[in-house]
Amino acid sequence: MITVVGTGTGAAPPECLAGAELVVGGRRHLDAAAVHADAERVVLGPLAPALDIIERHHSKGSRVVVLASGDPGFFGIVRVLAERFGTAALDVRPGVSSVAAAFARVGLPWDDAVVVSAHGRDLRTAVNVCRAHPKVAVLTGPGAGPAELGAALAAGGAEKDCGAGAAPLGLVAQFPAPLKRVLVVASDLGTGDERVERVTPAEAAARDWGSGVSVVLCLDQSRALSGVRTVAGPPPAPSRWALEEGEFTHRDSMITKFEVRALALARLGPRLGDLVWDVGAGSGSVAVECARLGAAVVAVEKADDGVERIRANAAAHEVDVQVVHGSAPDALTALADPDAVFVGGGGRELPEIVAACARRARRSVVVAMAALDRVSAVRAALTDAGFDCDGVLLQSSRLAPLPGDVTRLAATNPVFLLWGARNPVPHEGVAQ
Repeated sequence: MITVVGTGTGAAPPECLAGAELVVGGRRHLDAAAVHADAERVVLGPLAPALDIIERHHSKGSRVVVLASGDPGFFGIVRVLAERFGTAALDVRPGVSSVAAAFARVGLPWDDAVVVSAHGRDLRTAVNVCRAHPKVAVLTGPGAGPAELGAALAAGGAEKDCGAGAAPLGLVAQFPAPLKRVLVVASDLGTGDERVERVTPAEAAARDWGSGVSVVLCLDQSRALSGVRTVAGPPPAPSRWALEEGEFTHRDSMITKFEVRALALARLGPRLGDLVWDVGAGSGSVAVECARLGAAVVAVEKADDGVERIRANAAAHEVDVQVVHGSAPDALTALADPDAVFVGGGGRELPEIVAACARRARRSVVVAMAALDRVSAVRAALTDAGFDCDGVLLQSSRLAPLPGDVTRLAATNPVFLLWGARNPVPHEGVAQ
């Protein structure tokens, strides 16, 4: 039997180590444990050699104890051991996870939190989850600690000239202001050196946090408490999407119609951990819908009144959308690379904008346009960037009432929708 002991925020109970012939764990776990002098000790570093030693002892029927932090079944070593030795070989004794302990220290429930691991994984997924959700716990690792997370969240807010001729009347691109987030950095939980500190992302980015960080909470304090929950994790995906145009503030029907939006969302595939750009966002209807589906979203819009409409629509639907006030493609320069991009509009610069987006997008680019003349150049911009390109002409007719209790069909303006797709990049390390 392999006994896996989660030490919680303290040392392993002595009774868990009784009779152990092999004890495996991090150096600090072994130093804190009452390991018998006759037991073999293995400091856990690279997993493969440790697993081989465990297998040698396990095959002889020796008692093996593996020490781990917190709850070893929660982003911990239980997964690796179960894959190697089978679940029947494991006796798992969980401790309090660092996530549970950190939320307890700040007096918050965490049944509505998203937990994401950046330990040995790409930090961008954790950053995007923090951008999109008001209550997130980030399990940190080397190169993915509070400083790096804070720097990514604090990026933006500066003004940068779009370049000569790129924007009318000297318009500048105002890059996204940091979201209203506070970071709670919990270090050395359960020890005499325990620290729980609240800092802004910028303050976190400016410090050297050392190696004792246990977990980082990223909170929108105005939304840190929600109602009674039945299902843990973030709110479930919305029950409907491709919302009616009337559910958004817009100008003179200048909004992506719901038929077009439905297919665009299907091809964008916004999800938890993604970053989506909505370029030429107008009312921000696509941006808001992507945010409702869990993605972090940046909306790029050059018109002053458009910027205000996007913010109003995001607030009305209770989602976070960061707004860039400026003209593409120059306004895209300082943004983090997106997973997916929606481009609306049809000016002469559209192929250039699509090309700039396609060079940066990791998974998909979707373009809506009314002008037939732009289709060929947009398609070339997508294929030249290595995308598989496809598209349709959407021309729908809606039911409309007439006097006398009869109904006619009212045609909407035809819209070309083109999309380019790469193979999707899987997300790892998110618990909902």
